[in-house]
Amino acid sequence: MAAVGVRVLPASPNWYCSRCSDASSDGRLFGFAARHRVCLLDVGAAAPAFYGELIGHTDRISGFAFCHCPGQSSLCASSSDDGSVKIWDTEALAPVAEYSLHQNAISALHWSPLVKDLIVSGDEKGIVVCYWHNRSDSQQFFPEPRTIFCLTCSPHHENLVAIGYKDGMVVIIDISRKREVIHRLRGHDDEIHCLAWCPVPGEERLPAWQDELHVVPSEEGEVPNGALTQDTTTKKGCYLASGSKDQTIRVWSCTRGRSIMTLKLPPTKRRGGAVDPAVKERIWLTVHWPSGRSTEIVSSSFGGELLLWDLTQSGKRKWTLLGSSEGQNHSRIVFNLSSVKHQDKELLFSISMDRDVKCWDLSTLDCSWTMPSLGGFVYSLAFSPVDTGCLAIGVGDSMIRVWNTLSMNNIYDVKTFWQSIKSKVTALSWHPTKEGCLAFGTDDGKVGIFDTFSSSAKNKPPQISSTYHKKTVYTLAWGPPTPPLSSGGEGEQPSVTLYSCAGEGIVFQHNPWKLNGEANDINKVIRDTNSIKHKLPARTEVSWKPDGKLLALGNEDGSIEIFQAPNLKLLCTIQQHHKLINAIRWHHEHGSQPELSYLVASGSINATIYVHNLKSVVESTSESPLTITEPFRTLAGHTAKITSLSWSPHHEGRLVSACYDGTAQVWDVMKEEPLCNYRGHQGRLLSVQWSPVDSDSVYTGADDFSVHKWHISKQEHTRPPQGKKSIELEKKRSMQPKVKTKKKKPTGKSPAKQDLSDAMNGDDSTKEMLLEENGVSYHEGEKDAQEAELPDKVSMTVSKDTSSSACDYSSFNLPKPFVTQKATPVKKDPPKEKPTSDASLKKRKPRSILPFSTFMDHRSKDELHQDCLRLATCLKTKGNNEDVSPDLKDRIHLGLFTDRASLHEMIDVEGKHHLENGHPELFQQLMLWKGDMKGVLQAAAERGELTDQLVAISPMAGYQAWVWTVEAFAKQLCFQEQYVKAASHLLSIHKVYEAIELLKVNHFYREAIVIAKARLRPEDPILKDLYTSWAALLEKDGHYSMAAKCYLGASSPYDAVKVLAKKGDVTSLKTAAELALISGEEELSATLSFRCAQDLLLSRNWVGAQEVLQHHKTLFGQRLVFCLNELLCKCLSERNPCDRRSPVPPCYHSWELNREASFFDMVIQVWQNVLGMDTTEQATCAQEQLRSIEHPPSTSNTHPKQVLFHISHDLTLAALSYQTATWDEAVKSILGAVTRSYDAGNFTLMQEICSIVLPEGCDKLRHKLDNTNSQSTDACRSLEGFVAYRLLYDLWWNPPQDSLVLQKAGLDPVLCPSEQTALEKSYISGHSSPEETPDQTAVEMHENPCGTTEVCRCETESDSRTSSVDDLVNRQSKLTSCEVLLSEEIAALQNTQRDIAEVQQILADMIRQHQQQRNNLQENTNGSSQESNPQQSLETESDKPCSDSEQMNCKDEVKEPITLPELTKQLLNAKQKLAEFPDNLKVFPFPDVLECCLVLLHMGSQCPPELHKQALDLLRKHGIANIYKKAGRRFLT
Repeated sequence: MAAVGVRVLPASPNWYCSRCSDASSDGRLFGFAARHRVCLLDVGAAAPAFYGELIGHTDRISGFAFCHCPGQSSLCASSSDDGSVKIWDTEALAPVAEYSLHQNAISALHWSPLVKDLIVSGDEKGIVVCYWHNRSDSQQFFPEPRTIFCLTCSPHHENLVAIGYKDGMVVIIDISRKREVIHRLRGHDDEIHCLAWCPVPGEERLPAWQDELHVVPSEEGEVPNGALTQDTTTKKGCYLASGSKDQTIRVWSCTRGRSIMTLKLPPTKRRGGAVDPAVKERIWLTVHWPSGRSTEIVSSSFGGELLLWDLTQSGKRKWTLLGSSEGQNHSRIVFNLSSVKHQDKELLFSISMDRDVKCWDLSTLDCSWTMPSLGGFVYSLAFSPVDTGCLAIGVGDSMIRVWNTLSMNNIYDVKTFWQSIKSKVTALSWHPTKEGCLAFGTDDGKVGIFDTFSSSAKNKPPQISSTYHKKTVYTLAWGPPTPPLSSGGEGEQPSVTLYSCAGEGIVFQHNPWKLNGEANDINKVIRDTNSIKHKLPARTEVSWKPDGKLLALGNEDGSIEIFQAPNLKLLCTIQQHHKLINAIRWHHEHGSQPELSYLVASGSINATIYVHNLKSVVESTSESPLTITEPFRTLAGHTAKITSLSWSPHHEGRLVSACYDGTAQVWDVMKEEPLCNYRGHQGRLLSVQWSPVDSDSVYTGADDFSVHKWHISKQEHTRPPQGKKSIELEKKRSMQPKVKTKKKKPTGKSPAKQDLSDAMNGDDSTKEMLLEENGVSYHEGEKDAQEAELPDKVSMTVSKDTSSSACDYSSFNLPKPFVTQKATPVKKDPPKEKPTSDASLKKRKPRSILPFSTFMDHRSKDELHQDCLRLATCLKTKGNNEDVSPDLKDRIHLGLFTDRASLHEMIDVEGKHHLENGHPELFQQLMLWKGDMKGVLQAAAERGELTDQLVAISPMAGYQAWVWTVEAFAKQLCFQEQYVKAASHLLSIHKVYEAIELLKVNHFYREAIVIAKARLRPEDPILKDLYTSWAALLEKDGHYSMAAKCYLGASSPYDAVKVLAKKGDVTSLKTAAELALISGEEELSATLSFRCAQDLLLSRNWVGAQEVLQHHKTLFGQRLVFCLNELLCKCLSERNPCDRRSPVPPCYHSWELNREASFFDMVIQVWQNVLGMDTTEQATCAQEQLRSIEHPPSTSNTHPKQVLFHISHDLTLAALSYQTATWDEAVKSILGAVTRSYDAGNFTLMQEICSIVLPEGCDKLRHKLDNTNSQSTDACRSLEGFVAYRLLYDLWWNPPQDSLVLQKAGLDPVLCPSEQTALEKSYISGHSSPEETPDQTAVEMHENPCGTTEVCRCETESDSRTSSVDDLVNRQSKLTSCEVLLSEEIAALQNTQRDIAEVQQILADMIRQHQQQRNNLQENTNGSSQESNPQQSLETESDKPCSDSEQMNCKDEVKEPITLPELTKQLLNAKQKLAEFPDNLKVFPFPDVLECCLVLLHMGSQCPPELHKQALDLLRKHGIANIYKKAGRRFLT
């Protein structure tokens, strides 16, 4: 950041850029690109202040923009010709990031106003790069192959970018899509300079629109589309304004994609426009749409005026000029406009070719302030001795600035003078007494005088001296007239004359009153006065002592000569510096110590400043001139050449120096002490002036195009940078020139060349101060610094360092054209020379193409003489119009020297030789020379010897021949199985379809698709066909994901989903589901997600399952089921910790569970907290989803996990009913879950579910039911039955402790339970699946009762007897609750159902037998030789075990065969009986009543007597079936 309190005249904004200036959104900073830096102004206050610079680019900056997203106002971006885009933080003035993604010069840049990290840039070849700097991600677009001039991101749609091209096209692209172009807006016919989006979204139609739409359809070339209703356009869309070099502004509608109004620039009057008529400037039309104003646009105009357009005015479009009073407007074209809201005002900033930055108040349309800027090196600074505080600045942009530094109301009160200068201003000097009289000297040797004071001064051209210097003017000085002017002849003479010193080493004296007269070379007077004969040294500096008595001349050889006025008598020579003198300054006269006025300070290309005291010299009486070799004071510390010096007018013996090391140094001369060092410039210092009014202020000018005013007291450094520091500063400065050297190459101006050669030869004939504008020093003084004897070693090393860089520059700047001219002839030979290095000669001599004739020409001398004679004869006879003598036949090689026919013969012979020796390629070459191309091609094609080279030269024979050759070559390549190459050749003759077909047939699908996509229309059916055929092939080989990509390419996502899902593993299903979702196949996606979730469930990964399901609203119900399933499995695993470790550990969620609550409450709580099921609507919706799914009834073969899942489904419905308090439904669902586990034969599971869901039985549920609803009461009864059934077995299998005693007293203890268990097994878990839960084995009770009691951990005998009695009572009361099981009507119903089942079984057996016999018969009739077949089948039939019931019967009696009619009759009777039972009974399942009776009877004394009796009655009445008869026999007998 710039030092505190520094006031700066900055470098000028760059020209001809669509956006190289911008204001920050917080209204604090305004930044503009100046060459390869960005200058930042603090515009927060009423007057602008220099804030700092962004330094880092190495070439001109072409674009600059702040980030306008909230909270990021300190970020900005710049693009440069060095190919990079940098992102900066203005707080730290440092780069944050950088990227170089463009291959071509970047021409436009914008920071998206909506996406905070998106920067969009465009280049001269038309490539647009979007860069997201937070994630360093980028994307490229190429909407049009044209040069981009400007681009602007939409402030309303984050993906829209408008781009303006050099040829007048405007394109709007959408960066979120690959087919990016949304509109091509045609209308302008020249460069688009600027694009501005309307800050207000929507397209309200203003009166101006309407009339254009209806009145001028012809102008737009199309009838407006009336179908668009007002609201659609107004709501969407946004206007876009464009300014073009064609002098029109157009406003475009984005919804319609066409121009809706055109504004033509009015010819405005130039008010005080100060443009050099010789300068023809391009028009530049920039537009700005101020924020919040949808109907007003600001634009530039011809010559620098700004216009405010009101779009609502119809007819002649209304415009207002900004800047009411004289001189407020810019005087040259305006390039950029940007605005910012500041407090209550809206400010507009403009940059212009007149190098002013202006700030306008949009409410008053007046200019608030103007900030001048400089477009070149600041070569010279001069304070007026008369008008205090008036600083003249000589700049390399051919203009002089006169800055009134004391102006109170405008701190940048600067007048500009440019008339007749036309070259860099290198020297300035104010007249010592006459106000406003300013002398200037220029780079091209011109000397002139401006009157800066008169009111008309601004347009008054200067007086120019008729005597020009041959080279750059280095110094101007006003001094007393010397002869011949002082020997005043006629009339008055001027009191002071103007002395100018320039690069050719001559000092002229000009008469200010007669500038058109001849100026005098003062060397003439010096020779005459001092009678010098030898050659005088070249002068490089001239300085008069303020009292006009002494003149100091600095010379190129480093000497300083002091002369006495008026006749210029040489007083002394100072031999101190040994290098070209750059600056000499005399101490002022007005101090308290008059002797100090004899001090003269001098600086040269050497880094040391010397001060000499000439008091003694002046007072000496010696006639001959003295030579001084000892300095009065030495000021050492700088590390490069001194360019300028200035004594403080406020102090005595205080001096400030400007140096090429990039710093200014204040010295206390008498103490030889450095006091303060200023390092604020970014370049080498060229000029310095001490402020005449403020003793603490110094003004410096540098080659960074800026003037700084800084305070001595505020600098942190006291001495110039040494060692590493100065190397760094050197680097910082040398960053500028290196790139720029390019500009120097093409301009081969002779002076530059001469200078360069001088520098190379070390001839310092020119003054070293002058620099090239574009940053290349003419010939760096550092070169000389190397030779100087510097006092301390550190600077010695430094200068070496710098000198090397100086050499680089000089080599860079060698006039390049010469070098290349020399090089070109050399480049032509190498091809021949390369192979002729000795080594390669030995290896292999290139084969001659005419070996036979070459050989013939190398025979013996006699033969060759004979050839000459023969040839002469031939030619003679030919000349006499006779036929060629036949003698040539044996000397065929002479064809080379005779006619064409002979040559052809010679060629044929040579060709035959080549073919015989196996060199067809040489034969082909000869034929090519002969011109018989067709023959060669046909021959090669027939032999299959076509080559790439032959094909390449085949067009010689004509188009048809070429096409034919390529086709033949393609066939040949196919034979050699080089299908891809063949296809490429077919493409070369535009046979695209054939090429694709060839690749497709040979399964080169990938290549075929590339060609088809690149060459054919996107809608060509071939493409789709390629994709689908490839997909089919891939699918067959099992490459499903690749096949899916093909289907996507063929735009049939449905097939892609299907093929992905084919593999059926979890990841494939998951991907397929996501793909379906993206493609909008909602239902398919949901199905696949559910499949995937079920697979995850099998591997017990509930977390994964939930993730898959959560994408689908339609699967919300299933998510509830999965959630309940997880909790149920958790409960079950906690109740029965399993010993076996499963291979895959279960993946549970880490939910917080409320263990105190009932199971349903816990589940519902998780649903609400985790799955967000808050409303009853959600619950009912989920209920409907789940109700629509029917699961098949479970059997003993169903996988346990599947059973659990189906049970979870039922329980989820129950929980949902529970939540919505629909108890009837809840009961049915719970019953469903229980019976499902019962049907699956998993008794333990049934027990667990009953105890988890209904830990306290069904009483609570029964109370909540609607008693009027018989169905729900029946369901409840059924549920109670199952709960009691579970209890019954519980009690039976866990007998009381004293059961041993009871059993001893009772019936045969071993038999009964085991018998019962057999029945039990056959009934309950009859065909239990192998994967039973470990507890199942316990259920099946293989052990005898003693075992059982052991399991029960019987109490010790010593235990009191009473407890067992209590226990018995308790058990009996529990058994009483099992009374619900002993239902008469249900027993009857079950009996009937059993009868039906039995009859159906018999029928089924009969049918099966019948079918088998028929099959056997058929096989026999079919001539089956296996006689034994029927026999076997009969045996197998009889061996087949009959159904359980039959087996029982077989033991008692032989079964009589039963006829079909009887069976049917039995079935009918049973069905009639069944129909008599009420429906509700049949709907809900119930435990087997008779089985329960048997269990109760088995329990013996534990069973209460009344139950015992009930059970016996039921058995007697209904136990007709054989199995029950047998089981109940012992109780009934």
